[in-house]
Amino acid sequence: MNIEVRSMKKEDAVAVMNLCGQLGYQITAGEVQTNIHLFSQKEDAAAFVAVHENMVAGWITVAYVLSVSSSPVCEVRGLVVDEKYRKNNIGTTLIEHVKQWCKEKNCGKLRLRCNVKRKETHAFYLHLGFTEKKEQKVFEINV
Repeated sequence: MNIEVRSMKKEDAVAVMNLCGQLGYQITAGEVQTNIHLFSQKEDAAAFVAVHENMVAGWITVAYVLSVSSSPVCEVRGLVVDEKYRKNNIGTTLIEHVKQWCKEKNCGKLRLRCNVKRKETHAFYLHLGFTEKKEQKVFEINV
């Protein structure tokens, strides 16, 4: 399967929105388009798509994260591969692309978070060489 990885463009918004929906994330194409624009303005974050035969087959976002309690780390902020393209190395290709982005940022560590219920996805990340560090709860408040 021939896969091209490129920066996400505003024209990808509907495809990205549909992929978000496959994992249960509800967002409008307009909101995705705004987010794509915001990513395009940042040097410490990036958004990429995997394209197969002119169709978006997956996407990934990454950010360079600073903390006073640890060394800088790059973090995958989202990764979705279209359910009809899974098991075709698209996720692996996107992770490899992001690993290269991390190297360009002089960051030697890539981190990601995954919902505890996505057991098959956990196996995928372990297969790629990631190690599980901890489980967390996520808290949120409107401000």
